[in-house]
Amino acid sequence: MARRWLTRNLVVLCAVSLLQDAASELLYPVLPIFLTVTLGAPVAVVGAVEGLAEGVASVTKVVAGRMADSFRRRALVAAGYGLAAVGKAVVASATVWPTVLAGRSMDRVGKGIRGAPRDALLVEGIPPSARGRAFGLHRAADTGGAVIGPLIGLAAYEALHHHIRPLLYVALVPAAASTALVAAVREPRRSPEPRRSPEPHGPGVRSALSPLGPRYRRVVAVLGLISLVNFPDALLLLRVKALGYTLVGVILVYVAYNLSYAALSYPAGSLSDRVSPPLVFAAGLVCFAAGYLGLGLANSRRWVWPVMVLYGGFNACTDGVGKAWVSGLVDRAHQGRAQGLYQGVIGGGVLAAGLWAGLAWGRSGRVPLLVSGAVALAGAVGLVAGAGRLAPSGPDAPIPVSR
Repeated sequence: MARRWLTRNLVVLCAVSLLQDAASELLYPVLPIFLTVTLGAPVAVVGAVEGLAEGVASVTKVVAGRMADSFRRRALVAAGYGLAAVGKAVVASATVWPTVLAGRSMDRVGKGIRGAPRDALLVEGIPPSARGRAFGLHRAADTGGAVIGPLIGLAAYEALHHHIRPLLYVALVPAAASTALVAAVREPRRSPEPRRSPEPHGPGVRSALSPLGPRYRRVVAVLGLISLVNFPDALLLLRVKALGYTLVGVILVYVAYNLSYAALSYPAGSLSDRVSPPLVFAAGLVCFAAGYLGLGLANSRRWVWPVMVLYGGFNACTDGVGKAWVSGLVDRAHQGRAQGLYQGVIGGGVLAAGLWAGLAWGRSGRVPLLVSGAVALAGAVGLVAGAGRLAPSGPDAPIPVSR
């Protein structure tokens, strides 16, 4: 009974995500340097490429979320992982930065297609009271790939005489393996969703939100606002490089960040099953503030390692916890729509953050880092104060542990 939440699909999807993230994160720490050094793009392009790629993914997530409640989810998941692999091949062949933008957009469209249906399949057969640890385990496996991938990339970088482009082709191997493994996922039959009368002016925002409830809408609005200061990590890596690290050093710092993220994801998810999810999310925002403020204020390399390890607690306490949080706010029939809309809104916030931070970056990036860190602290205080109005309610909601 203690392990009834550890389903076949959860195990398979953990392996799928580990392989895909190994491919993605093999590329991620070298991509800012590939853009600015190899292809000669300005720093603002790094923020624009990552932000616009996330924006494309955001729109796709909303559409895929609705499709996931009506169509076969496994097919959508396979299509998403396959398209991501093609996008990585386009990036590897790029000779100008707009090609990288096209490839990253394809990669992120693939992520957008697969995210909501995968997360809806992941919670099948898992009690709401155990979804925090299920999503936490999945994020730990996913981020485990983010540890393995950069280490493979670092070994290949040394073996290939410090050439960056061959690394981009190495990433295609785990990406293709991830797509093939989706065949092992099992999708249970679902009862057809009852037909509804069409909206007089066609489907729109009201029809998309109506079955999700006011508490869900409130949570997504609050977390969406917070995401406006969460710019892509590629810009953080540029800050690390500006503080004096070589490419190898940047990759190792990124590995340390992901080790922290992976190690804390399951404990954070498990904790959110026992206490109010907004409180765990708020703890993640405190880690976010520490990371951004720490990098913004740092004057030497020695602060980078502890700051980035602490920053790993941000995604550990927010990524899987956020998905588990919103899954507890809606019924089984609307899991795909709820996940797609939530993830789309968050991605849209990252798009806006990437654009404004890239434009305001300047030579050091201190200003956007300090502004985002301060706003995140205010957001953490707000979540703690409003936890009662934002937490899931009902018989399956986490019961706070008394001392």
